[in-house]
Amino acid sequence: MKVDAKSAFMWACALTGALGCGLAMAQASAPAVSASTAVAGAAAVAVDNPYGLSALWAQSDLVAKGVLVIMAIMSMGSWYVIITKLIEQARMTKQSREATASFWQAPSVKQGAEALSEGSPFRFIAEAGQAASQKHTGLLGRIDLHEWVSMSLQRATERVQSRLQDGLAFLATVGSTAPFVGLFGTVWGIYHALTAIGVAGQASIDKVAGPVGEALIMTAIGLAVAVPAVLGYNWLVRRNKGVMDEVRAFSGDLHAVLLANGNGPGHGGGQAGRG
Repeated sequence: MKVDAKSAFMWACALTGALGCGLAMAQASAPAVSASTAVAGAAAVAVDNPYGLSALWAQSDLVAKGVLVIMAIMSMGSWYVIITKLIEQARMTKQSREATASFWQAPSVKQGAEALSEGSPFRFIAEAGQAASQKHTGLLGRIDLHEWVSMSLQRATERVQSRLQDGLAFLATVGSTAPFVGLFGTVWGIYHALTAIGVAGQASIDKVAGPVGEALIMTAIGLAVAVPAVLGYNWLVRRNKGVMDEVRAFSGDLHAVLLANGNGPGHGGGQAGRG
């Protein structure tokens, strides 16, 4: 068969066009495959950890969520008490220095009390002692002035101590109950995890480790709530003791000043009552 040059040239062009189209289609499909592979990889990376805290909250029932909420409230309440009591103790320490610097240089107990800041426990005790010495009349005048002033100052000191101890009972309660609350959440979570595994009929390690591990997180959360509460309670009690030593020392010195000055008009009445 005889093929002329024109026909050969046309066949060559057709073959070249077919090869070019094939290469173009291959190059067009390659990015599509790469894009799909990248999307699949990104989706695999974007999958959340099925054994994390978010999975614990999403898969837990109403009881488990209630336990988590209770422990969260316990934790926030504990830190609130710790921070506020530290601020209050620091303020009382400053007020103690203020009382030492200004009160004892005043010409009278009344003027010394007025020089102290409002809300100061030292001012409260000074005003209570001043009022006790002035109200030593009538039936109260039958009581020895020393005993009457001592009782009044002791009551005022005990009120200061009671206010200083506010919130410590909450810390003690959280420290003693939070681990058991977390343990209850763990037992409840393990029970539901084992029930779900039994219903599914799959007891492989990957099916058991996830739900049981999530349930054990409850115990860890309970300990994380209890430990700061216990440490904060012990620390605040020790600091309270130091602050109350300053308050009692001030009260004792004030008691001696009130008796020495004889501020109470009922002082003579007290002596007559004893006679």
